[in-house]
Amino acid sequence: MTHNTETISLIGAGLNGPLLALGLVKRGFRVEIYERRPDMRHVRIGAGRSINLALSTRGIYALSEAGLWDEMRAIVIPMKGRMMHSAASALTFQPYGKDEAEVIHSISRAELNIALMNAAERQYAKIHFQQRCTGIDLKTGSLQFKDERSGEERSIESSVVIGCDGSASAIRGEMLKLGRFNFSQQYLDYGYKELTIPAGPDGQHALETNALHIWPRGNYMLIALPNVDGTFAGILFLPFAGLDSFAQLTTPSAVMEFFRSRFPDAIPPMPDLADNFFANPTGSMVTIKCSPWHVEGRVLLLGDSAHAIVPFFGQGINCGFEDCTFLLALIDQYGADWDRVFTEFEGARKINTDAIADLAVENFVEMRDRVADPRFLFRKKVELALEAKYPRFFVPKYAMVTFHRIPYATALKRGRVQDLMLTELCDRIERIEDLDWNKADKLIRNQLAPLEMVS
Repeated sequence: MTHNTETISLIGAGLNGPLLALGLVKRGFRVEIYERRPDMRHVRIGAGRSINLALSTRGIYALSEAGLWDEMRAIVIPMKGRMMHSAASALTFQPYGKDEAEVIHSISRAELNIALMNAAERQYAKIHFQQRCTGIDLKTGSLQFKDERSGEERSIESSVVIGCDGSASAIRGEMLKLGRFNFSQQYLDYGYKELTIPAGPDGQHALETNALHIWPRGNYMLIALPNVDGTFAGILFLPFAGLDSFAQLTTPSAVMEFFRSRFPDAIPPMPDLADNFFANPTGSMVTIKCSPWHVEGRVLLLGDSAHAIVPFFGQGINCGFEDCTFLLALIDQYGADWDRVFTEFEGARKINTDAIADLAVENFVEMRDRVADPRFLFRKKVELALEAKYPRFFVPKYAMVTFHRIPYATALKRGRVQDLMLTELCDRIERIEDLDWNKADKLIRNQLAPLEMVS
C-alpha cells in the first residue's frame, strides 16, 4: 500500500469515480468524490443515460481487481449470444463466442452504480452529493462548486483532480480554454428511446433470458437486454429525421402502426408500449475525442470525459473500467509522481480509446443491418472455423474486443486485416467444406502471424 497524505478529488460519482476511488483508497490516498446529482440510493432519479450495460472481460477484470466481481454476480445476467427477430417474427440465435465461457453480462446501470458507491463508502471514500462543479483553476487545482440544494457556492483546494464526470465534463470544459487543446465531437444522426418489456405474471422473462435480443431492420433496430427482475430494457434506435424516424412518431397511433409493421412480435410483451414511448425522452449519442487529457500533474480526464463513445460495441463501461486498471497500475509503478503517471496514462490509452470509438460506430452498421444477412452469418461460421484451427493467430474482431484484453488498437488493426482475408476466402463459396485451407494457411501466416497481439 502507498501511504500518502494527499487528497484526490474525483468529479463524478457515476461508474468510474467510485471504482477508481476504491483503488486509490486501498493505495493509501484520501479520496473525496463530488457528484452533481442527488444520491440515487435515497431519491428516485434516472441513472444518467440508463441503457443497460454489457459487462465483458475488461470490466470484469477491473471489478475482480477491486474484489467486487463475486458480489456483482447477483445482479448480472449472462447473455450467450444474439437472438435475432426477423420481420416475419422468425427467431435465429447467433452465439457470441466459440464456447459457453464467451458470454457478456447484462447489468442495470443504476444497480451497478449503487453497488459501486456502497463499496467506495465502505472503504471510507467520501461522496458529496448535489455539488455541481462550476469551474477549476487549472494552475492550482482549486475547484468551485455550487450546492444544488442551497445555491451556496464554495471553493475546494485539491492537490490532484480527476474528472470522471462524463461526456458533458465540467473539467474538460475548463480545459477547452487552454491553448492548443484539441477537441472533436461527432453526433450520430440517430437517437434512442428507452422502452420496458415487463416481467410476465410469474415474474419470468417474456423472451429468452440469456440473450441480447435484436430486431435488425437495415437502417434502424430495436434491442432488448434482460434484467434480474424479469424485465427487459428495450432500446429503439432510429434516425432523428426522414423516413422511419422519430420525427414521424408523434402520436400513439403512429407508434403502434410503426411497431405492428416493423416489430410485430415485440408488441405482445409490451402492453403499455405507446405510454412508455412518450414517457421517455429521445436521447442522442456522441463520440468525443480530445487531447491532452491532463494538465501537468494536477488534473486528469478519465472515462467518458476524455473519450465518450457510442454504445454499439458494449464497451463504454468496459473501456472506462480499463482506464481505472491502467491508471492504478501506473500509480503502483511510479507512486504519486503524477506528471509521469498522467503522461504515461494518456500515452498508453488514447490510441486505444480512439480505436474503440471507431469500432463502436462500425459495429452499429453491423448490428442494425448485416446481422440479418446470410452472407454475414456464413462469414461468422468461417471466422469460428479459422479460430478453431489457428487460435494463436486468428481471433475474431468481436472476440478480441469483448473476450480478451488485447489492446483496442490491435483489435482494430488485426480486425481490418481479417475482414479482407474473410472476403477473399468466402468469395464464391457457400459451405465451410469448400473453404480453401491451403489459401487460408498462407494468408494467416503471411498477414496475421507477423502482427503483434498482446492479451
